Amino acid sequence: MLDVFNSFYGLIPVTIAQSLIVSFVVLGVMLPFRILNFPDLTSEGAFPLGGCVCGTLIAAGVNPFLAVFIALLCGFAAGCTTAFIHLRFKINTLLAGILVMTMLYSINLRIMGRTNIPLFTYDTTFTLLAGPAANFAWVKIAIVGVLVALVVAAMLYFFMSEKGTSMRAVGASPDMAEAQGINVSTATIIGVGVASALSATGGSIMVQTQGFADVNMGFGILINGLAALIIGEAITGRQTILRQILAPIVGSLVYYQLISFCLTLGLAPADLKFATGAFVLLMLALPNLRKSGGGNQMREKIRE
Repeated sequence: MLDVFNSFYGLIPVTIAQSLIVSFVVLGVMLPFRILNFPDLTSEGAFPLGGCVCGTLIAAGVNPFLAVFIALLCGFAAGCTTAFIHLRFKINTLLAGILVMTMLYSINLRIMGRTNIPLFTYDTTFTLLAGPAANFAWVKIAIVGVLVALVVAAMLYFFMSEKGTSMRAVGASPDMAEAQGINVSTATIIGVGVASALSATGGSIMVQTQGFADVNMGFGILINGLAALIIGEAITGRQTILRQILAPIVGSLVYYQLISFCLTLGLAPADLKFATGAFVLLMLALPNLRKSGGGNQMREKIRE
């Protein structure tokens, strides 16, 4: 048991760094799903898109900060494309996201020209900011943590503003929002675009931490993001906009610690999805079980 604890403790810095990076994707999943009521799968393609664009530009000698910004813009374009396909051609949101995600795979291959690009010998945003100390996990945690905090603060400020409230109104009731003079199409396109931009940002940061860009790096990231979002919402709740924004961050941290703990217990990687599903099911079932228990107590009191 002591060996298991030591192994788990040793993985904590790595899992925290990874969870903070993936929290960008979870924010990208949460924004259309919860705020805009627009179930979207584009994040699965936007995440590797950001990584492939950033990796290709860094390998070409482009400044890493500029590479991240260009990757962000490419992700924004992918999200806008999904929203436009849905609005213009009346295609289901999930199907529109699948179409864009599928096409992005070929686009990513064209961008890189091959399936992967090593980045071990190139400067990254971490080496430019921290120099030789960039290899330490806690340094990466500090840098990514500051960036996550800035994104959370910006989202909170926006959604508390008039334009942000308008976007939330679009998700709550598009017909009522349109009746109030809000441009539903513009709000939807921008919202989904920003969500994919966040996912692409996560991909651009991930390739710099892992040292390579790979066209298949986004496989399964959407499932992980949804699991982290559900876990985070079960912990923080969704009663306020602050809690809704914090849920992806908290959920990512808890989810990857759960994965790390399962690995240290000797669970096979093939069984991780089952363990994740069971944990999410438990988190979703607990509120209903509590309500059922309360109902039974009420019925007993009535009988008395």
